[in-house]
Amino acid sequence: MAEFLQGDQLNAALSTIFDKAEEDLIIISPFIKLHSRIKDILKSKKENDKLKITIVFGKNEGKISKSFSQEEFELLKDFPSIEIKYEPRLHAKYYANESSALLSSMNLYDYSQNHNIEFGILTKFNLLGELTGNMLGDTLDKEALQYFLKVADNSQTLFKRTPKYDEALMGLKKRYTGSTTEDNLTDLYRESSTETKSSKKNRPATMESFGYCIRTGVKIPFNPERPFCDKAYRSWAKYKDENYQEKYCHFSGEESNGETSFSRPILRKNWKKSQVIA
Repeated sequence: MAEFLQGDQLNAALSTIFDKAEEDLIIISPFIKLHSRIKDILKSKKENDKLKITIVFGKNEGKISKSFSQEEFELLKDFPSIEIKYEPRLHAKYYANESSALLSSMNLYDYSQNHNIEFGILTKFNLLGELTGNMLGDTLDKEALQYFLKVADNSQTLFKRTPKYDEALMGLKKRYTGSTTEDNLTDLYRESSTETKSSKKNRPATMESFGYCIRTGVKIPFNPERPFCDKAYRSWAKYKDENYQEKYCHFSGEESNGETSFSRPILRKNWKKSQVIA
């Protein structure tokens, strides 16, 4: 039976999915910045080599820390069994463990949990059944899980740890001995940091560094961290919705048709050009 949730019920259900995950945890969210409650739950599971974590994130406009910060990566990278994947087109949000799942409007983002108006549809099922071809649950459960497993399979793997085991008690028990690691994510953080420092160092002193307010279109200093004029910033600050759709590109001033926001102030096509003055 599916259950509609909002407000505190939604936040509680999300925390429960993380808390009850013992064998499987699937996280599908374009933006990931963990709430302190979620961090505490994850820290308590760091020694569980039976827990497999799959994460898919996206939408970073060429700067990976915008959607998945290095702080979150440092917390997660030592889990014995984890895959971190990237899908640039990702907009959907889905969270599941081996017994329940949450289809939601909400990113796994602390601000969203504390301030935004969000909703979620909670379902219960048997994830292990799906993995063995004998899943129990509603059609909605099956279709959603199969869809998001496919999304994960088709996403680019940036980081993966696979647990290794030795057999003990004549093969009746396995003993965790460590994990093998495939890591392309650390280099991406390093490259992103180096490019940012280099572009600032090499920027011509005479280069005009003007941008445009993403809400009004008026010319302002170029600063992707504050892409509003003062009046528009005061309006935005009432709710501080980082994903609220705005009207203009901060770099070019052209209409963005809702494709820009505080978290993504520059149109994707202009991202590389904007790095020259970032």
